[in-house]
Amino acid sequence: MPGYAGLDLPAGRVESIKLEYDPKVISYEDLLAVYFNTHDPTTVNRQGNDVGTQYRSVIFCVDDEQKILAEKTVKELNESKAYDKPVVTEVTKLDKLSDFFEAEDYHHEYYKNHEGQPYCQLVIAPKLEKMQKRFENLLK
Repeated sequence: MPGYAGLDLPAGRVESIKLEYDPKVISYEDLLAVYFNTHDPTTVNRQGNDVGTQYRSVIFCVDDEQKILAEKTVKELNESKAYDKPVVTEVTKLDKLSDFFEAEDYHHEYYKNHEGQPYCQLVIAPKLEKMQKRFENLLK
């Protein structure tokens, strides 16, 4: 995948990724664990310094099974008080994958092409390090 993409919805655009995976290699549950441990799912319309509805925490599911598992995960996180605040991640079934569009060229390989920039060093690098350490067993 060249970069992150977006999704046009009636409620507005959302910066997101279209993730294709092989369930024989990694489970959907593992993907959910990585997702919820690598961003703040408790802030409405915000991720770090990025503010706006396009930055909301959302999972677009391609089928009912994914939707049920994602909703169950949100419920369990809230019931266990895994975070200081409630998880506000939206879980919605995606009508059609064709609603995704490719990111603009300057977003492609952004981190790789801008590792020295303060945003990459202060925001992205710590998230990558956290993910690599916590989910070392899932990385190949």
